[in-house]
Amino acid sequence: MVDTHALVEDLRAEQEGLAALLAGIDPADWARPTPAPGWTITDQVAHLAFFDGAALTALTDPAGFDRLLTGAMADPDGFVDTASAPLAALGPADLSVEWRRVSSALRKALVEAPAGTRVPWFGPPMSVASKATARLMETWAHGQDVVDALGAVREPTDRLRHVAHLALRVRSYSYLARGLTAPESPVRVELTAPGGGLWRLGPDEAEDVVSGDALEFCLVLTRRRHVADTDLRTRGAAAEEWLRVGQTYAGGPGEGRRPGQFPKRADTPRSS
Repeated sequence: MVDTHALVEDLRAEQEGLAALLAGIDPADWARPTPAPGWTITDQVAHLAFFDGAALTALTDPAGFDRLLTGAMADPDGFVDTASAPLAALGPADLSVEWRRVSSALRKALVEAPAGTRVPWFGPPMSVASKATARLMETWAHGQDVVDALGAVREPTDRLRHVAHLALRVRSYSYLARGLTAPESPVRVELTAPGGGLWRLGPDEAEDVVSGDALEFCLVLTRRRHVADTDLRTRGAAAEEWLRVGQTYAGGPGEGRRPGQFPKRADTPRSS
């Protein structure tokens, strides 16, 4: 049984950590380009604000979410950018306030959702726990884009376990998003956790294995780092292929990051 309250508390910590980072930068820095081509820090936060708001609408206003879904179906390629454009047009202070408002309201709605609630989305409906996990992953991944744009360093936390678990759970979707057939071979993941110890995810009997640092694994599976710029190890062809094509988010895979774009640095955090 998933502890929804604990999961939403981890979501809160992830969102508030990014909000604190943003509160400490100059307003001019919001115009900095991020590693996502064409996206500034403002665009990253506007994206989070829109989709946190969309998740809130999905939980509290089914008719309103149907209208969002209709808009997405009418413009499947451009919806992600156009939907958040009005938010991106706000100034940094107003955008920050709006994101914090909708993210707080979303957390409240997640906690108060009746048991067994299925949350409609742009793909298949999700459980409340899955929706909270997906929002945490998105916050962490887009937060990494902000961190990279600022040249900052962010310490990893054990909240990465949610991202790693999601990556394994949606492994087959990574292939579907590319028009490929997912291999039948299961994969096991063995990761050194930020707080120490080892996370073992996936079936014990799997012959294909990905092992290494939890932070590096999550960076690769959210496509914020190229696997060539990590020390991740694989055993088996299915595991090796997954690190090339894997993703944790809905929609197309995007450009990802190029080999050598973020070479390993001495001050890069590592799991202990």
